[in-house]
This record gives sequence, structure tokens and C-alpha cells, in this order.
Amino acid sequence: MSSVPESLRLRREVSPLELFYDLVFVFAVSQLSHHLLEHLTWRGAAETAVLLIAVFGTWSYTSYEATFLDIHRQVTRWMIVVVMGLGLFMNAEIPGAFEDRAWAFVIPLLAILFFAGAVTALAARTEALREHFRRTLVWMAVSAPLWIIGAVVAPGPRLYWWAGAALIDLTGTWLAHPLPGRQLSSPRLEFDAEHMLERLRLFFIILLGETVLTAGRAMADAPVDLPSVLATIGVFIALVCLWAVYFGGGEDVLAIVVASTTDRLRAVRLGGNSAYLVLAALVALAVGSELAIAHPTGHGSVTLALLLFGGPALYLATTGWFYYVTAQGAWTERFIATALLVVVGVAAIWLPPLASLALLDAILLVTAAVLAHAHRTLTRSLRDAGAT
Repeated sequence: MSSVPESLRLRREVSPLELFYDLVFVFAVSQLSHHLLEHLTWRGAAETAVLLIAVFGTWSYTSYEATFLDIHRQVTRWMIVVVMGLGLFMNAEIPGAFEDRAWAFVIPLLAILFFAGAVTALAARTEALREHFRRTLVWMAVSAPLWIIGAVVAPGPRLYWWAGAALIDLTGTWLAHPLPGRQLSSPRLEFDAEHMLERLRLFFIILLGETVLTAGRAMADAPVDLPSVLATIGVFIALVCLWAVYFGGGEDVLAIVVASTTDRLRAVRLGGNSAYLVLAALVALAVGSELAIAHPTGHGSVTLALLLFGGPALYLATTGWFYYVTAQGAWTERFIATALLVVVGVAAIWLPPLASLALLDAILLVTAAVLAHAHRTLTRSLRDAGAT
């Protein structure tokens, strides 16, 4: 079992304020999906990816910072409230960020990052944490000029400046913001891992919920006929399967892994890093679902196949990687399902959307059932290993 002292084993419930804060990013997911739907090109996909990194980065930064600071402290609560207000303005400007409202997006984005980072660098309880968030501010200072230049230039080259800024921010997050001779030492760092794991779990439910709302809106706009109803049912089945892939025993596996590891922060941080790709996968599936419901008997296309099959494939590949590096189990099944989705996705280019949804559901239903068994087996194995 873990050798982390009991003094470092914190456990706090997720507060109503944190859930309230997350609702701002439900709006963001809707905005990102709408942007991609309105710009179904490779450039539109790249723009959506850049905006996604920026938006989810603010959620990730502030959520980890709130966990480190303790959400019950007054300074933490005020930080969350301020960031929530700024986030609402930022997310509202997603549709115009690559048009004439670049500054309206960038100003609240940078304000969130520097404000929350400064609060944590000053108010964290230990010098190790304060020093870590000072390094985080340095990384933000490197990417900030690129965000600003991108807002100044024309919409054409803006993508390249902002892509560079997003890449710096993403790299810093994945590497835990190191500087020469200084990096995060997390094994014995005081961190409420269960709290942050619960934040990620609830955020995932919110993301799935937004995809359900997207399907509902598409159904409301579609004719009330059998093909549209069947397409909506197909989308709903796919979403239930993606939910079951995690909640069909997967959360038990991750809870045991986090509780038993000697580096609890690393395990949760890897989950947070993988959430970028999970979010991208769900945005892709949401847009593909909307297209399929709107034209269930239409012609297949490369775009629709990429969205309908590429989204779930990316989701399963990402979670497969996460299970491989943390639990050392239940990953093979995910990669096999990913490969099958890729192969069938190629064939779906020539199939009507309704047929593609039927194939997608068949694969995901089998995958969910197989993973439920794999999770039970892995859970028993991890518990037996912990008992010895």
C-alpha cells in the first residue's frame, strides 16, 4: 500500500461552488462544438483545437489550484468566483475569436491564467507549492506574447500565433512546468488526490451531458420521422456506452490506483492531461451526431466518418493510454476497440449516417461489455495485490 504519511492524505468533498464553476465550461463545450460545426474544414478543426486547449487549460489550472489551496479557504472561493466571471466572458467570445473579437477572447483568458496563478503563488500553504506556481507564471509569461500578437494580426495568420501559444501552454501542463534545475517533486507533496479525481469524474459527466443536449437540439430541429428518431436513439446508445466504458467499474480501478500509489499527484495529473483529448473526442462526436441526426439517410463522407468514429476512437485510445501507464490493465481491450473503430470508420465513408451509427453502436456495446468484465477482474487483482 502507499507509504504516503496520513498527514498528507487529505480528503475534501467537492463543493457546490466548484460544481457551479464547472457550469461555465458546459457553455464552453457547446461553443466549441458550434464553432467546429460552422467550420467543417481542417483549418476549422485546428482553430477548435487551439480554442479547446486554451479553454480547458483555464479549467485545469484553476481546478488544480483550488485543490491545492483548499476550496474552503476564503481566498480560494474568491479566486473561483472571479475566474468564473472572466470565464463566462471568454467562452462567450469563442465563435468570434478567429474573426473580429480576438481581444474579447484573449483578455479574459490571460486575466484568468495570471490572476489564478498569482493567487496560488502567494497563498499556497507551502514554499514548495508557491515555488511551483511561480514557475507556472514563467511559462504563462512565455506564451502570453503569442496570444497578444495573435489578437493583433489578421485572422489568417492568427491561427499560427495562437497555435504556438497553445502548444507552450499544453507542454507546460504535460511536463508540470519545469525550469532548468527546478521541477515538480510530487511523490510526497500534500495533495487531495481523491478530491481532484472526483472533479475530473464530475466534469466528464458534464461533458457527456452537453453531448446529450447537442443531440436533443439536433432532434428538435430535425423532422419527426423514423430515420431521425432512429439516429437519435443511435447517438444516445453511443453516449451510454461511452459512459459505461468509464463508470462500468473503471472508476473503482482508478480509485484503487490513486489510493495505493506513492505518487498520487502524478496519477491524477496524468488523468487531467488526458482530459484534453477526451474533451476533443466528445466535441467531435457531438458534431458528428448533430450531422447524422440532421441527415440520417444522406450520403456518407470523410468528415462524418472522422467525427463519428474518430471521436470514440480518440476517446478509447486516450483512456487506454491512461490505464496502461497507471493501472497496467484494461488497456488492451481499449486499443483493440480503437483499431476496430478506425477500420470500420474507413468503410463508413461510403455508408449512410444511419448505417454508420448502427455499426458504431455495435462496436461500443461490445466494448462496454468487455471492459466491464476487464474492470472487475482488474479491481480484484489490485485489491489482492494491496492486501499482500
